[in-house]
Amino acid sequence: MADDAPLPAPADPTDAGPAGDGPTGSRDVAGAVPADPADVEPDTKDWTWVLERPCPECGFVAADVDPRDVPGVVRSLTPRWREALARPGARDRPAPGVWSPLEYAAHVRDVNRVFLGRLRAMVDLDDPLFENWDQDATAVAERYREQDPAVVADELGSAAADLAHALDHVTPDQLGCPGRRSNGSVFTVRTLVRYYLHDVVHHLHDVRA
Repeated sequence: MADDAPLPAPADPTDAGPAGDGPTGSRDVAGAVPADPADVEPDTKDWTWVLERPCPECGFVAADVDPRDVPGVVRSLTPRWREALARPGARDRPAPGVWSPLEYAAHVRDVNRVFLGRLRAMVDLDDPLFENWDQDATAVAERYREQDPAVVADELGSAAADLAHALDHVTPDQLGCPGRRSNGSVFTVRTLVRYYLHDVVHHLHDVRA
């Protein structure tokens, strides 16, 4: 295992990934298409394995990611989210228990914000402990499904630009700065950036954008 790989630890249901998230192609629940975000089954899986092997769903290979390239990639993904949110069916869930493109986009907007905070903490502090972020509780509390797709597109773009700007200023010696999840998994800036990029790329795969 590489020096900057996350240490194995049991999954924490309140913090399933560095941003409290693990990308899933579907969130399966029984019955009809849910009318409320609370009807989507929470994702409690630990997705840190994507740092060690390719993702079979979206094809992402973390080992191929050079952190110096990530700011440009982040900026290049924003138009694809705008296109997905401009579709007539952006609010529609494609199947029971599966988030709509709007819900995925609102989640990715917030992922950008959370990762920015964690990146800043890792650079500025000594081995910070990340605050838990419950992605599913946030989706319910913020009523992702009822948000305006155009507003979400603008907010996602701004959040992505802010994160890309911060990544532009990460120096080579800061790539090894550590930070920890509440379940004990350890990340460096390098592995956090790779995990983050998989998250947003995977969700573009989810919405076929």
